[in-house]
Amino acid sequence: MFCYQCEETMNGEGCTKNGMCGKKGEVSDLQDDLIYVLKSVAYYNQKARKAKISEESTDDFMLDALFSTITNTDFRATGIQDRIDRGFELRDEIRQKLLDNNALDESDLPEIATVTPENLKDRDTGILATENEDIRSLRELLIFGIKGIAAYAHHAMMLDQINKKVNSFVEEGLVATTDDSLTDKNLISMVLKCGEKGFDAMAALDTANTTAFGNPEPTEVNIGTRDKPGILISGHDLNDLKQLLDQTEGTGVDVYTHGEMLPANSYPEFKKYEHLVGNYGGSWWHQKQEFESFNGPILLTSNCIVPPKKTYIDRIYTTGSVGFDGVTHLVPKDGKKDFSAIIEQAKKCEPPVQLEEGTIMGGFAYNSVLSNADKIVDAVKAGKIKKFIVMAGCDGRHKDRQYYTDFAEALPKDTVILTAGCAKYRYNKLNLGDIDGIPRVLDAGQCNDSFSLVIIAQGLMARLGFIDVNEAPISYNIAWYEQKAVLVLLALLRMGIQDIVLGPKLPAFVSPNVLKVLVDEFNISPNTTVEEDMERLLK
Repeated sequence: MFCYQCEETMNGEGCTKNGMCGKKGEVSDLQDDLIYVLKSVAYYNQKARKAKISEESTDDFMLDALFSTITNTDFRATGIQDRIDRGFELRDEIRQKLLDNNALDESDLPEIATVTPENLKDRDTGILATENEDIRSLRELLIFGIKGIAAYAHHAMMLDQINKKVNSFVEEGLVATTDDSLTDKNLISMVLKCGEKGFDAMAALDTANTTAFGNPEPTEVNIGTRDKPGILISGHDLNDLKQLLDQTEGTGVDVYTHGEMLPANSYPEFKKYEHLVGNYGGSWWHQKQEFESFNGPILLTSNCIVPPKKTYIDRIYTTGSVGFDGVTHLVPKDGKKDFSAIIEQAKKCEPPVQLEEGTIMGGFAYNSVLSNADKIVDAVKAGKIKKFIVMAGCDGRHKDRQYYTDFAEALPKDTVILTAGCAKYRYNKLNLGDIDGIPRVLDAGQCNDSFSLVIIAQGLMARLGFIDVNEAPISYNIAWYEQKAVLVLLALLRMGIQDIVLGPKLPAFVSPNVLKVLVDEFNISPNTTVEEDMERLLK
C-alpha cells in the first residue's frame, strides 16, 4: 500500500500499512488495481468513440468506479473487486466490438491495453510505479482531479444530466497518465484542462439540482430536534433525499440532514416536506458521536463515511458508491431505491438526543445572491463591505483546523465570507452578524457549489466595474481534505485565480518542482498564522 491522496496522509508523506481514514491496505491495493483497469477501459473507449461506436453505456460504471476510490467512500474489498471484474467485462465487450468493426490493430497495443484478470496481479499498479517524482506528482494530481469530476458527474447523472465532453475527458485524462511520451509541460496542460472540465461538471450538477429542486433560497435551518423518531441522511446525493422523503411521508418519521446534506433544506422542492425538520450535528468527522446520539437509522449516500462504532453499525445503511463491511447496502432497482427497511427500523427507535438548538442560515447560491446584487454593490461602494473572503472546501478532524474558526472570528466587521462545502462548519454557527442585513457568512451549499461562488464573484465584480477578478476585493483562503477539493482548486487555477492560500497543509502528492510551478504561475501558498494570513489576504 502507498496512498497520499488526502490531507490526513501519514506524516504528510503517505500511508503504507492502513489509511489514516480507516481504509485497509488490501482495499488500497485493490483501488490501485481498479484505477489501472479503468485506464484500460478508457483506452478502448477512446478507440470506440473515434470509430463512431457509441460506448456511453460505460459512463455510469466509470464514474461510479472512480467515485468509489475517493477518500472515505467504499471501504469494502468486495465492493472494489466487483468493480474490477465489471471493468474487465466491459473492456472486453468494447474490444470485441472494435475487432468486429476492423477498428483495432492488436499488433501494437500499449501495456495498459493488454492487462487481463490473470496478469493483473503481476502488474505494478501502485502510485510509486512512476519513478520520476515530478511526472508521478502530475499524474496523480490529474487522477485525483478526475476522481473529483467523477463524483460530481455521477451525482448529475443520477438526475439525468450528462455532459458527454466531461465524460470523454475522464477517459482522455486517464489514458494520458499511461503515456510516457508526455512531458511535465504536457501534463501541466492536462491538469489545467481537468480544472476546466471540472468547472463544467459542477455546472452540470448545478443544472441538475436546480432543474429538479429549484434554486436555493436564503433559509433559516433548524438545528434542534423534535419528539418523533427520525432518519438521518448524510453525504451529498439530493436524488436519494428526494426518494427518502417521498417514502417517509405520512409514516410519522422525521428526516434530518447531516454534514453536506445541510444545503438541501434551502431548495424549494424539499421545503414542501413538513417532515424534513432540519439539520443534525456538524461535519463528517463528528459522526461517531453524532450518529451514536441520533438513536435512529442513518443513510450514507456518498463519500464521508467514517468507520462506524459497533454500538450503532446496525443502524447504518449505505447506497451508491459508498460502502462498509457489516452494514446494509441498498441497491436501486429500475432506478428506484427501496428505503422501507430504514423506515421500519426508525419507527422502533427513540427520538434523537438534542445536541443544540436554534437555526443557521443557508441558501446563498448565485441565484439568490445576484438577485440582491444591487444591495451588496451599494454596500461595497459605501465602504461598508471592503473585502470578500472565499473560505470554501473541506473540514477535518486535526486540531490545526481551529485556524479557520480563529480566522473567521478575527476578520474585520467589514468583510463577508463566501463559503461552500463542509469547511463552513468551522464558522457557520458563530455569531458574526451582518452588514446592512447582508449576513457576513454567505453559504452557497455543498463543495460542488464552489461553482456558485465563482458565479457570484464574477457577477459582483462585473457590477463593480472590475474586468480582472484578481484586481477585485476578493481573496481566497481554501481548506482541503480530499479529491473533490483538489478538483475545485484546479478549477480556480484554470480560471487564472491568483494568490490562493491553501491549508491546513499542502498536498503530499505535490513535488517540490510542481509546487514551484504553482507558486511561479499562480502565487499559491500555504497558510501560516491567522495574523500573517490576515495581513496578506486583506491588503
